[in-house]
Amino acid sequence: MMRIGHGYDVHRLAEGRRLVLCGEEIPYDEGLLGHSDADVAVHALMDAVLGALALGDIGKLFPDSDPAYKGANSMKLLGEVIALMRREGYELGNADITIIAERPKLAKYIPKMRENLARAFGCDIGCVSVKATTEEGLGIAGKGIAAHAVLLLEKK
Repeated sequence: MMRIGHGYDVHRLAEGRRLVLCGEEIPYDEGLLGHSDADVAVHALMDAVLGALALGDIGKLFPDSDPAYKGANSMKLLGEVIALMRREGYELGNADITIIAERPKLAKYIPKMRENLARAFGCDIGCVSVKATTEEGLGIAGKGIAAHAVLLLEKK
């Protein structure tokens, strides 16, 4: 049995915040605003896993009204979602993430992002794709960063 999940998230850029994407800190003069570290790509990925399992979204699992998640490391939260996925009897088949950002340029950070996610899932790096694109100045990506994630889960 296989299940497909899709996730989407967006966060506004803000001064005085670190920019973290797929667990990788990106040197930049702004970061993403959010209750946790605001790792928009990992948030989309977690929503994709939870969606594939029909278990809601990260807002249900890790509510921003809960002070326990203030400044939380999204990769640690992903670890909790992966543990839940495994308890449900699934493993990652593959994941594909698209990060939408006008700035900063992300290409040189993508290999490390893929490594971080593959390590979290305990899978081969070939099972994890991360891409970056812009909206050619037409959309939200000038004021923030968005991410889409789609994945396939396979029953063990």
